[in-house]
Amino acid sequence: MHPDAWLVVIDPQRIFADPASPWGSPMFPAVVEPVRRLAAAAAERTVVTRWVPSAEPEGSWQAYLDAWPFAQVPEDDPLLEVVPELHDLTDTVVSLPTFGKWSEELQAVTGPTPHLVLAGVSTDCCVISTALAAADAGATITLVTDACAGSTPENQRAALDVMALYPPQITLATSEDVLR
Repeated sequence: MHPDAWLVVIDPQRIFADPASPWGSPMFPAVVEPVRRLAAAAAERTVVTRWVPSAEPEGSWQAYLDAWPFAQVPEDDPLLEVVPELHDLTDTVVSLPTFGKWSEELQAVTGPTPHLVLAGVSTDCCVISTALAAADAGATITLVTDACAGSTPENQRAALDVMALYPPQITLATSEDVLR
Protein backbone atom coordinates (compact mmCIF):
# COMPACT_ATOMS: atom_id res chain seq x y z
CA MET A 1 0.00 0.00 0.00
CA HIS A 2 1.31 3.44 -0.87
CA PRO A 3 2.80 4.98 2.31
CA ASP A 4 0.88 8.26 1.88
CA ALA A 5 -2.50 6.59 1.32
CA TRP A 6 -5.32 6.49 3.86
CA LEU A 7 -7.44 3.39 4.18
CA VAL A 8 -11.08 4.38 4.71
CA VAL A 9 -13.31 1.47 5.71
CA ILE A 10 -16.83 2.66 5.05
CA ASP A 11 -19.61 1.67 7.44
CA PRO A 12 -18.60 -1.85 8.56
CA GLN A 13 -21.58 -1.91 10.90
CA ARG A 14 -24.04 -4.56 12.03
CA ILE A 15 -26.87 -2.80 10.16
CA PHE A 16 -25.07 -3.56 6.86
CA ALA A 17 -23.44 -6.88 7.81
CA ASP A 18 -26.19 -8.79 9.60
CA PRO A 19 -28.08 -11.04 7.15
CA ALA A 20 -31.24 -10.44 9.21
CA SER A 21 -31.04 -6.67 8.65
CA PRO A 22 -33.06 -5.26 5.74
CA TRP A 23 -29.81 -3.53 4.73
CA GLY A 24 -27.55 -6.54 5.29
CA SER A 25 -25.16 -7.35 2.45
CA PRO A 26 -24.84 -11.03 1.56
CA MET A 27 -21.32 -10.16 0.35
CA PHE A 28 -20.09 -8.76 3.68
CA PRO A 29 -18.42 -11.90 5.13
CA ALA A 30 -16.08 -12.09 2.12
CA VAL A 31 -14.65 -8.59 2.70
CA VAL A 32 -13.57 -9.06 6.32
CA GLU A 33 -10.21 -10.70 5.59
CA PRO A 34 -9.17 -8.31 2.77
CA VAL A 35 -10.12 -5.34 4.98
CA ARG A 36 -8.06 -6.73 7.89
CA ARG A 37 -5.01 -7.19 5.61
CA LEU A 38 -5.36 -3.65 4.26
CA ALA A 39 -5.70 -2.21 7.77
CA ALA A 40 -2.60 -4.08 8.92
CA ALA A 41 -0.67 -2.45 6.07
CA ALA A 42 -2.18 1.02 6.57
CA ALA A 43 -1.75 0.89 10.38
CA GLU A 44 -2.39 4.37 11.87
CA ARG A 45 -3.52 5.64 8.46
CA THR A 46 -6.79 3.70 8.83
CA VAL A 47 -10.17 5.40 9.34
CA VAL A 48 -13.50 3.67 9.92
CA THR A 49 -16.73 5.48 9.14
CA ARG A 50 -20.22 4.87 10.49
CA TRP A 51 -23.62 5.83 9.16
CA VAL A 52 -25.84 7.19 11.90
CA PRO A 53 -29.35 8.59 11.46
CA SER A 54 -29.78 12.29 12.05
CA ALA A 55 -31.62 13.17 15.25
CA GLU A 56 -33.52 15.76 13.19
CA PRO A 57 -33.60 14.61 9.56
CA GLU A 58 -34.22 17.30 6.97
CA GLY A 59 -35.53 17.24 3.43
CA SER A 60 -35.49 13.87 1.71
CA TRP A 61 -33.81 12.27 4.73
CA GLN A 62 -37.13 12.41 6.60
CA ALA A 63 -38.89 10.44 3.87
CA TYR A 64 -35.94 8.03 3.69
CA LEU A 65 -36.02 7.29 7.41
CA ASP A 66 -39.83 7.05 7.32
CA ALA A 67 -39.39 4.33 4.68
CA TRP A 68 -36.85 2.50 6.87
CA PRO A 69 -38.12 2.95 10.46
CA PHE A 70 -35.94 0.10 11.78
CA ALA A 71 -32.90 2.34 11.19
CA GLN A 72 -34.20 5.23 13.32
CA VAL A 73 -32.21 4.30 16.40
CA PRO A 74 -29.86 6.28 18.66
CA GLU A 75 -26.24 6.59 17.55
CA ASP A 76 -25.12 4.19 20.32
CA ASP A 77 -27.63 1.45 19.39
CA PRO A 78 -25.98 -1.98 18.86
CA LEU A 79 -27.35 -2.01 15.30
CA LEU A 80 -24.95 0.82 14.43
CA GLU A 81 -21.86 -0.72 16.08
CA VAL A 82 -18.86 -1.71 14.00
CA VAL A 83 -18.92 -5.49 13.57
CA PRO A 84 -16.83 -7.42 16.11
CA GLU A 85 -14.52 -8.77 13.38
CA LEU A 86 -13.42 -5.21 12.48
CA HIS A 87 -13.92 -3.18 15.67
CA ASP A 88 -10.19 -3.18 16.46
CA LEU A 89 -8.95 -1.71 13.16
CA THR A 90 -8.48 1.83 14.46
CA ASP A 91 -9.50 4.36 17.07
CA THR A 92 -10.19 6.91 14.31
CA VAL A 93 -13.92 6.74 13.61
CA VAL A 94 -16.00 9.29 11.70
CA SER A 95 -19.78 9.03 12.18
CA LEU A 96 -22.09 10.94 9.83
CA PRO A 97 -25.81 10.95 8.92
CA THR A 98 -25.04 10.84 5.18
CA PHE A 99 -24.37 8.14 2.60
CA GLY A 100 -21.16 9.78 1.45
CA LYS A 101 -18.45 10.12 4.06
CA TRP A 102 -16.33 12.71 2.25
CA SER A 103 -16.78 15.53 4.74
CA GLU A 104 -15.01 18.13 6.85
CA GLU A 105 -14.70 15.48 9.56
CA LEU A 106 -12.92 13.01 7.26
CA GLN A 107 -10.80 15.75 5.68
CA ALA A 108 -9.66 16.80 9.17
CA VAL A 109 -8.01 13.38 9.38
CA THR A 110 -6.82 12.81 5.79
CA GLY A 111 -6.29 16.33 4.48
CA PRO A 112 -8.22 17.95 1.62
CA THR A 113 -6.71 16.11 -1.39
CA PRO A 114 -5.47 12.75 -0.09
CA HIS A 115 -4.99 9.37 -1.70
CA LEU A 116 -7.87 7.31 -0.29
CA VAL A 117 -8.01 3.54 -0.46
CA LEU A 118 -11.70 2.73 -0.07
CA ALA A 119 -13.23 -0.45 1.30
CA GLY A 120 -16.51 -1.24 3.01
CA VAL A 121 -20.22 -1.44 2.45
CA SER A 122 -22.39 -0.84 0.56
CA THR A 123 -20.52 -0.40 -2.69
CA ASP A 124 -23.68 0.78 -4.44
CA CYS A 125 -24.60 3.38 -1.82
CA CYS A 126 -22.15 4.72 0.77
CA VAL A 127 -18.95 3.66 -1.01
CA ILE A 128 -19.87 5.13 -4.41
CA SER A 129 -21.24 8.29 -2.74
CA THR A 130 -17.93 8.75 -0.92
CA ALA A 131 -15.75 7.94 -3.93
CA LEU A 132 -17.48 10.31 -6.36
CA ALA A 133 -17.59 13.25 -3.93
CA ALA A 134 -13.96 12.80 -2.85
CA ALA A 135 -12.72 12.46 -6.44
CA ASP A 136 -14.70 15.53 -7.43
CA ALA A 137 -12.99 17.44 -4.62
CA GLY A 138 -9.54 16.38 -5.86
CA ALA A 139 -8.78 13.24 -3.86
CA THR A 140 -7.17 10.27 -5.58
CA ILE A 141 -9.23 7.13 -5.03
CA THR A 142 -8.27 3.48 -5.17
CA LEU A 143 -11.41 1.38 -4.81
CA VAL A 144 -10.54 -2.10 -3.52
CA THR A 145 -12.96 -4.38 -5.34
CA ASP A 146 -12.63 -7.45 -3.11
CA ALA A 147 -12.82 -5.35 0.08
CA CYS A 148 -16.20 -3.81 -0.82
CA ALA A 149 -19.60 -5.43 -0.41
CA GLY A 150 -22.60 -4.43 -2.46
CA SER A 151 -26.24 -4.85 -1.53
CA THR A 152 -26.36 -7.61 -4.18
CA PRO A 153 -23.77 -8.99 -6.60
CA GLU A 154 -25.61 -7.23 -9.47
CA ASN A 155 -25.59 -3.88 -7.68
CA GLN A 156 -21.93 -4.39 -6.78
CA ARG A 157 -21.07 -4.87 -10.46
CA ALA A 158 -23.12 -1.83 -11.50
CA ALA A 159 -21.40 0.40 -8.92
CA LEU A 160 -17.94 -0.84 -9.93
CA ASP A 161 -18.79 -0.21 -13.59
CA VAL A 162 -19.78 3.38 -12.79
CA MET A 163 -16.66 4.08 -10.74
CA ALA A 164 -14.49 2.55 -13.48
CA LEU A 165 -15.60 5.47 -15.67
CA TYR A 166 -13.55 7.95 -13.60
CA PRO A 167 -9.86 7.22 -14.22
CA PRO A 168 -7.37 8.49 -13.24
CA GLN A 169 -9.23 10.00 -10.27
CA ILE A 170 -10.76 6.65 -9.35
CA THR A 171 -9.02 3.38 -10.08
CA LEU A 172 -10.22 -0.11 -9.23
CA ALA A 173 -7.80 -2.66 -7.79
CA THR A 174 -7.85 -5.87 -5.78
CA SER A 175 -6.44 -6.03 -2.26
CA GLU A 176 -3.56 -8.08 -3.65
CA ASP A 177 -2.76 -5.28 -6.12
CA VAL A 178 -2.90 -2.64 -3.39
CA LEU A 179 -0.71 -4.63 -0.99
CA ARG A 180 1.88 -5.48 -3.62
